Amino acid sequence: MTMTEARRQHLPGDTHMWVMVLGDLVIFGGYFLVFMVHRAMAPQAYLAAQQHLNVTIGVINTIVLVTSSLFVARSVLAARSGHYAQMNRLIVAGGACGLLFIGIKAYEWSAEIAAGHTVSNEFFSFYYVLTGVHMLHVTLGLVILGICAREMRAPKRRRITFLEQGAIYWHMVDLLWIVIFGLLYVMR
Repeated sequence: MTMTEARRQHLPGDTHMWVMVLGDLVIFGGYFLVFMVHRAMAPQAYLAAQQHLNVTIGVINTIVLVTSSLFVARSVLAARSGHYAQMNRLIVAGGACGLLFIGIKAYEWSAEIAAGHTVSNEFFSFYYVLTGVHMLHVTLGLVILGICAREMRAPKRRRITFLEQGAIYWHMVDLLWIVIFGLLYVMR
């Protein structure tokens, strides 16, 4: 097997990160299942509450997070090619999109709370829990991206696998948001 073939067969990151990501997906899958069961028990109430969400803000946040994943994926490619300055710019851009996502979500939360949509409504209880736990994951992802950027700047500490692990986690956060967006904003 040539080096090129071995690289194509390489699973990015580390087994431990994949286990953590799969565990997170299972936990969120449980949240999603409970949400769908409760929604099925009161479809009209959920639909009525859902009408108060601003779909445009949800779409913007989806675009922001997907763009951040693109930047992070490109940062891994840049690092693999030895273009560390470009890698750093791309990872910073991905992190900036993550911060923008949190800012937009905070604005959305404040608008919903100001409109009286609080946890006293079952739909909004799920909304705040799902998006809140997701925001915690985004925050952790930002910390991970920051550590990756710091480690990759120092030639003696550079490990592509470390950056790949950070990217895997970040892509999981993106995937979770796409499902949350579909469940909360789109599903009727």
